[in-house]
Amino acid sequence: MTHSQPQGGLLHGLAQRLRGVFLPASTGKVKHLDTGKHSVNDRGLLVFEHTGEVIRAERLLRAAGLEVEVKGPPPELRTGCDMVVVFELVRQARVMETLEREGLRPIQVVSAHDVLLEPVSLYQIKHLDNRWIMVRAANMKITLDTADGRIVNISGGGCPDVPWVAHKLCGLRLDEAPSPLSMGQTLCCYSLQKAFEELRRHVACGT
Repeated sequence: MTHSQPQGGLLHGLAQRLRGVFLPASTGKVKHLDTGKHSVNDRGLLVFEHTGEVIRAERLLRAAGLEVEVKGPPPELRTGCDMVVVFELVRQARVMETLEREGLRPIQVVSAHDVLLEPVSLYQIKHLDNRWIMVRAANMKITLDTADGRIVNISGGGCPDVPWVAHKLCGLRLDEAPSPLSMGQTLCCYSLQKAFEELRRHVACGT
């Protein structure tokens, strides 16, 4: 005759697997769910208070040869900044060392390998009347006319250089247009740059 595991034991085991994943950045360590599976593809999230810190962190880490992405934070990590830096968890020590050297510290460092903390896409893509494609990144939007491959509209944000950058880009073919960050350096231009790059990827894939 077999005996099932007592209910209390099952609940204890479940509680152990659902431990919190947050740690202050000052510890330099990351906690994550003990699933028994550890993959080199596990990712960590760097959470910052301001978008400007995300921009700086992305540039520093890429300059150091580290592969990183900027994505939207899962609901549990929203702090007012609508972006997080995603990195390979196995590179955590090097990531933290690179940021510390430049005096940049995230407010949280979190393991993202659990589905409950999956970062979300930074982009929203809409197809309008089977002709136009609009890509939004954070507060900036860029629209392409697929009939001739030209940028027809740029909107969003409140930075002073947005109208000038929009004036320069609208009417140009996407494959010939200069990058937004080559013309402006504000947070809005950074978001527009992300939307611009995603639009190019989207068009290249033919989706």
